[in-house]
Amino acid sequence: MNQKLWEPHLSGDSAVEKLQAEKGFTSYQELHSWSIENPGEFWSKAWDDLEVVGSKGSIFYTKGKDFISSTFFSQARLNVAQNLLAKGEDTDFAIVSILEDGTRSEITWAELRIKVAATAAAMRAEGVVAGDRVVAWVPNITETIVYALGALSVGAVVSTASPDFAPHAVEDRFGQIEPKIFLAADGYHYNGKFFDCLEKSQQIEKLLPTLKKTVRVSEFEDWIKPFIGSEAVYEQLPFDHPGFVLFSSGTTGKPKCITHSGAGVMLKAQAEMLYQFNISEGNKVFFFTTCGWMMWNWLTMALGRGATIVLFDGAPMAPTPSRLFDIAHNEKLNFFGVSAKFIDSAHKEGLVPASTHDLSSLKTIGSTGSVLSPESFDYVYSSIKADVHLASMSGGTDICGCFLAGVPTQPVYRGELQAPCLGMATDVFDSQGKSAAIDEKGELVCTVPFPSKPLGFWNDTNNEKYLAAYFEGFPGVWTHGDFASKSATGGFTLYGRSDATLNSKGVRIGTAEIYRVVETFPQVQEAMAVSQDWDGDTRVILFVVVKAGQEFNEAVEKEIKTALRTQASPRHVPDLIVVAPELPRTKSNKLVELAVTDVINGREVRNRDALANPDSLDWFKGLVP
Repeated sequence: MNQKLWEPHLSGDSAVEKLQAEKGFTSYQELHSWSIENPGEFWSKAWDDLEVVGSKGSIFYTKGKDFISSTFFSQARLNVAQNLLAKGEDTDFAIVSILEDGTRSEITWAELRIKVAATAAAMRAEGVVAGDRVVAWVPNITETIVYALGALSVGAVVSTASPDFAPHAVEDRFGQIEPKIFLAADGYHYNGKFFDCLEKSQQIEKLLPTLKKTVRVSEFEDWIKPFIGSEAVYEQLPFDHPGFVLFSSGTTGKPKCITHSGAGVMLKAQAEMLYQFNISEGNKVFFFTTCGWMMWNWLTMALGRGATIVLFDGAPMAPTPSRLFDIAHNEKLNFFGVSAKFIDSAHKEGLVPASTHDLSSLKTIGSTGSVLSPESFDYVYSSIKADVHLASMSGGTDICGCFLAGVPTQPVYRGELQAPCLGMATDVFDSQGKSAAIDEKGELVCTVPFPSKPLGFWNDTNNEKYLAAYFEGFPGVWTHGDFASKSATGGFTLYGRSDATLNSKGVRIGTAEIYRVVETFPQVQEAMAVSQDWDGDTRVILFVVVKAGQEFNEAVEKEIKTALRTQASPRHVPDLIVVAPELPRTKSNKLVELAVTDVINGREVRNRDALANPDSLDWFKGLVP
C-alpha cells in the first residue's frame, strides 16, 4: 500500500484548480491528459496565465516531421529580460544575496531595473548584439543575475559556470561558443576557506581568444556606472531565439553545448512555478545551486513570477549543518529548494528543524539532483515540517526544467514523485517501446514536444549529437536516461540513471573529462568511471587497469584525486578508486561503461552480445551492494 504522507488543503484559488475548473475537469489526471493532447492550446493558456509580455501571434504549435523540428509560437516576439522585470513593486526586494561568510545584501526591483538597463547599455557599447555570446565564471551572487538580464535585454546568449571549475574545464565549455564578454570571479568562500580566483581567471582569459572584454565581479559596478540612467531597451525576438547555452557531458569528447530558447526556458520554468508549485508575486523562493547547474537558470526565472529570489553562495553545511535552515527561518522562505543529497545529509546529521527553526512561512520543499529516498520523505515530514508540500522533481540540464514534479492539489506518497508536469507527456517504456505496466521498471520517456526542448547542440551538423543523445532508444521519442516506474496513485518512482552519464552530488558530469586527467598518469593503462546507487544517493567509482610493471598505491590514488580536483572540478573526484583486472570492451575496442554500470547496480546487462570479452564482467559482480 502506498503510504500517504501529506494531503493538500484545497481552497480553489491555486492556478491548477482554476484551470481544472475552467476546463470542466474533475481531476489533475484529466487536466494533464488535455494538456498533452493539445500542446498548442495548453502552452497558449500558460502564456496568458503567466501574463507574458510580448506578441503571441496566432500559431501556438506546429508539429514538425519529428520531435526536434516541431515548433512553438512561430509568430511571437518578446524579450525574456523584459518579462523577468515586469512584475515586482519598485520598493520591494527582488534579490537577496547571502555569502558563506555571512555577508548579506538586497536589491529592490527599481534598483534591479536600473542596473539591468545600464548593463545592457554597457554591453552594447562593447559591440554586443543579438546572438552574441557572453559568459560568466562566477559565484551565485546578484551581479551574475544582473549581468545575465542585461545580456538577455540585448538578445545575447548567456552561459555560466561555477568558479570551482578549472581553467581547461572552462575552456572546454566556453571555448566552443566563442564568447565576447567574460564576467570573472575574484574569489569565493567554500567550507570555511577563501579561494582566490585571479590567477585562474587570467588563465581562462588567455584560453578564450574571442573575448573583447573581461569584467571582474569587483569591477562590475564601475563598468556599468557610466550607463546608469540609460533607458531600458529590450530587443523583441522570436520565441526560438537562443537565450542560454548549458553544458551536459557525454562519455566522449568535450561537454555538449545545449542551446536553449530563452523564451522556451522561461515559459516552461514559470509554468512549473505557477501550476506545480503555486509560486506567486511576493513569495520568497530559494534553491541551493551554483551557476554551473540548470537550477540557477530555473531560480532566475522566478523573478518573472514577481517573487523575491534568495541566493546563497557557499557550502550548504558551513559554518554549521543548519545553515540552509537558518536561511529558511531568517528570510521567511515560502519555497525551499535543495538537493536530495542535502536532505539525506541533514537526516544523518540528526537535524530537527521542526523543533529548532520557525518554518511557518514554508509552503513547499523542492528536491532534485538525484533520487529522494523513501526514508528522506519520512525525515522531511517527521523532522522538518509536518504540513509542507514536498515536491520531488526530476528533469535536467537537457530540458532546463522538469518532466515530473509536485502537484499542490494531490497527496504526497512516500518515495513517489507526484505526477508529470502539465504539458509534459512523460511515460515509462518497456524494452519493446510500449508503455510499461504499473510498477514495471523501464525507461523514462517523453512522447510530445515541449517549449524547452533544446534548439540544438552548438555546431552540431545535422543534429547528429542531438539525435544520438535522446532519440536512439525509441524512434521519435525523447529517452532521458533514467530508470523509473509508474505507480497506481498516478505518481512515479525513480531509480537513478539508466545510461552511463555520471551523477555526482546531483550534477551530471561526463566521463571523458575524468579520463583526460587520469590517463596522463604513467601507472594507468586505462580507466572507467561509473555511477552506483548507494545509500539513498549515487557514488562514482573509478576503475583503473594498472600498466604492467607499475605500482598503484595510496599515494598515486591521492595524486589522481588532487589532479581531478584542480584540473577538472571537485565534482569530478570519484568516491572510490578500484583497481580492476580488465575492462569490458566492444569488438571494435570501445570501452562499455553501461555494462559495468548494469552489473554493479545488480541489473541485467543489456548489451552483453556486443562485448569482445563478456567474461570480464564477472569480476564486477563482487561490487554489487
